[in-house]
Amino acid sequence: MRTIRGWQHEPQDDRDRIKVTLKDVKPEVMRRLVVPVTLRLDRLHLTLQAAFGWTSSHLFEFFAGEVHWGIPDPDNDYGHQPMDASKARLCDIVRETGAKTIHYLYDFGDSWDHVIKLEKWFENTTTEGLPFLLEAAGRCPPEDVGGAPGYAEYLDAISDPAHPAHEHMRLWGPERFDPNVVDRKALEAAVNALSDTWKPRRRATRTK
Repeated sequence: MRTIRGWQHEPQDDRDRIKVTLKDVKPEVMRRLVVPVTLRLDRLHLTLQAAFGWTSSHLFEFFAGEVHWGIPDPDNDYGHQPMDASKARLCDIVRETGAKTIHYLYDFGDSWDHVIKLEKWFENTTTEGLPFLLEAAGRCPPEDVGGAPGYAEYLDAISDPAHPAHEHMRLWGPERFDPNVVDRKALEAAVNALSDTWKPRRRATRTK
């Protein structure tokens, strides 16, 4: 078994694999994915949006320690200027920072913090058919529900007809929202669509 910066290489499974968990959310919302470590961060953003079921309607950032990657904006007022996510790859974060845990922040208002753990790392692996959803647990919270605290309140309200905000909250998300039920086929289809879009195109051979 070989290691690179603390990541294990296991010859019996030569696929790069990440586990992503939504922080401070109960019941657990987790996705396990096969992604190439050479994946650009802007594409990793789209992969996580598809895998979790978000609508990609807010800003995002990846960060490890004090280093941030996202969409550069000279007019931002968040106290830092992220590096361009379209010019960095997942492997760059690990090699440049030595981080063993990477965070993906979606929606700066609700602050959905996704904790990314790289479970397996291999070099020179194929990107064909990737990204690919391996496992999904927990339904994605509704957009704009107020982050982890707002989501907890939302679940309390929709599950209790006597709750003063029951009717209001019931109309906030889907008519029937079960945090434990995941539409696995829909998530897989969304991730697979990205794989098809990013598939290297074969060059047409010229005929003499």
